[in-house]
Amino acid sequence: MTQTSPSAQEAAAQNGQLTSLSTEAARNLAHTTKSVPQMQGISSRWLLKVLPWVQVSGGTYRVNRRLSYTVGDGRIDFEATGAQVRVIPDELREIPLLREFTDTETLTALAGRFEQREVVAGGVIAEAGRPADQLVLIAHGKVRKIGAGKYDTGTVLGTLADGDYFGDRALAASDGAWEFTATAATACTLMILPRPEYLQIMERFPHLRQHLQEYSSRPEKPVNRKGEAAIELASGHVGEPMLPQTFVDYESQPREYPLSVAQTQLRVHSRVADLYNEPMNQLEQQLKLTIEALRERQEHELVNNREFGLLHNAEFKQRIHTRGGPPTPDDMDELLSLRRKTRCFLAHPKAIAAFMRECSRRGIYPIGIEFNDHHVPAWRGVPLLPCNKIPVSDSLTTSIIAMRTGEEDQGVIGLHQTGIPDEYEPSLNVRFMGIDEKAIISYLVSAYYSQAVLVPDALGILENVELGHYETNHAPPTAS
Repeated sequence: MTQTSPSAQEAAAQNGQLTSLSTEAARNLAHTTKSVPQMQGISSRWLLKVLPWVQVSGGTYRVNRRLSYTVGDGRIDFEATGAQVRVIPDELREIPLLREFTDTETLTALAGRFEQREVVAGGVIAEAGRPADQLVLIAHGKVRKIGAGKYDTGTVLGTLADGDYFGDRALAASDGAWEFTATAATACTLMILPRPEYLQIMERFPHLRQHLQEYSSRPEKPVNRKGEAAIELASGHVGEPMLPQTFVDYESQPREYPLSVAQTQLRVHSRVADLYNEPMNQLEQQLKLTIEALRERQEHELVNNREFGLLHNAEFKQRIHTRGGPPTPDDMDELLSLRRKTRCFLAHPKAIAAFMRECSRRGIYPIGIEFNDHHVPAWRGVPLLPCNKIPVSDSLTTSIIAMRTGEEDQGVIGLHQTGIPDEYEPSLNVRFMGIDEKAIISYLVSAYYSQAVLVPDALGILENVELGHYETNHAPPTAS
């Protein structure tokens, strides 16, 4: 049977050749079966699901902590012009020794004495037992710290990368020696300050010497292993010894987290709202997609915002680097070891794929778990949740986040305020803004949120995770 085109069917109808109603004519009297408006930009938004949300009635949440003395142990930024690297003077204050030193002229002179040095992969930067006579800043690359093991074998103490440093204590002590061997895990660009150059600066600027003497002469304040002011206790004693006196000191200026906001104006023509609301309510569908976009932005901010985002609020001691580039089971175990009761991992889907490749290469097959009524991949029983808001750089590197959640466990919490005027969803409202002279109805849609890290070890990050690492097995050439 030959199929006629619509135009041929119309011509046949005019000639009286059709014996039944055409489909084109029938559609004029029938409703089509249609879907609600679809949106590709909706993700799983696991971060919003795993965060316990705390009511912030006053609009601001204050985190009170015990007093901590560990300051000035951040990372150093550099300026690069082509292959030339320069130390930014004020960045030297990230070193604890110079934290409170504010003389810009002296810092500028000190920054000018650093020497740039390129080290190939495997090169030795410092050797255990040798005089510690230089301050080393890592501008680019990875450095392994190797210590002496108990049974005459080396043990990896840690990995340093861009912005890290070592040897700062060597500047204050004239007879110090390296306690570890530092080797380049990759090709490295280092900024080196030899001790003789440092001594010349101290001769030129006597107030620097005075500052260092005052710093060294300060009595060490008792702290616990987390750097908090110690609580003096006595245990295991007999008789009637004098018990220590103590109190718990607090931070005098605790951090406060005000609620942030994501907003937009939704505009709908009154003619559309009046005449085209069947079978679907146009305003309802417009609101649905707008709220989805706001929730996507909310999760993006919770990950990337410089004030309260996860990637910018992890302390440097809770940031570690992969030892070889791709995320391995060893790296994930080290990330787990930094905290108790890790609730979940958050990683870009490509990072999860890279981790699974490394597991497969080692013959390890992680077992998934049931989490919030979903079957998800896991490592050591901790769910590994996808989050496409974690950025991937142009060089295909990203980060993996691990966190403990909840107020009871001193973890990471979400902040919001429910019961706001014209609330449509928790901490999200839709407010009528009026109708303009063009008969367009406007609504203000607002979502209020923030998050807080209650104690530093609640949040950790595995940084510089490489995604483009593939192992290829080439078959040996066959004889022709």
